[in-house]
Amino acid sequence: MSWWRHWTNSGKRRVLLASASASAGAALAAAAATVALAAAAATVALMTGGPARDAGDGQGQSDGQGQGDRQPEVAERGREVMPFDLEETTHHFTPTPTGGVQDVVANRPGDAGQIDLIRAHLREEAAAFGRGDFGDPARIHGPDMPGLAELEAGHDQFEVRYEERTDGATLFYETEDPALVDALHDWFEAQLSDHGSHAGSGH
Repeated sequence: MSWWRHWTNSGKRRVLLASASASAGAALAAAAATVALAAAAATVALMTGGPARDAGDGQGQSDGQGQGDRQPEVAERGREVMPFDLEETTHHFTPTPTGGVQDVVANRPGDAGQIDLIRAHLREEAAAFGRGDFGDPARIHGPDMPGLAELEAGHDQFEVRYEERTDGATLFYETEDPALVDALHDWFEAQLSDHGSHAGSGH
């Protein structure tokens, strides 16, 4: 009976080998299909300019509205709030360890008209911010702009100081509260992003 056991065992081995080969083939086919799908998705992403989004996926303001659309709207609202010409002036935002420095300057040296308008506006804003009134930034950038709620709530814990410069004016923001320093930095960053070419970082 040894030949029968040998034939039977050999047959079992052949069946097992065939089964293993079939399983390996199926795994290879599945892997190839996955690669093909990934390549197709990458091609679609390249053709459409980015990864596909779920139509119901609205993760914040930037997803629903690109900066290219938002900046002209911000500029239009800015013209309703700020008396100076945005095309003739520039905002500069400089974060500091205790807060930040905001400069608004005329693009052309000696532009007395724009310089006077800048100074009048920033003088009023310094007084308003000291009272916790951030209505103007909210009108321009929206009531949910980063840092705004924290600054309104903590206005009595930081100082806003107005100072003139030859080409415009400066607001200095200072606080000893680290949370308010972070809020000021977030607030500055939001304005830099929204104002686009009308703003810059640093003096």
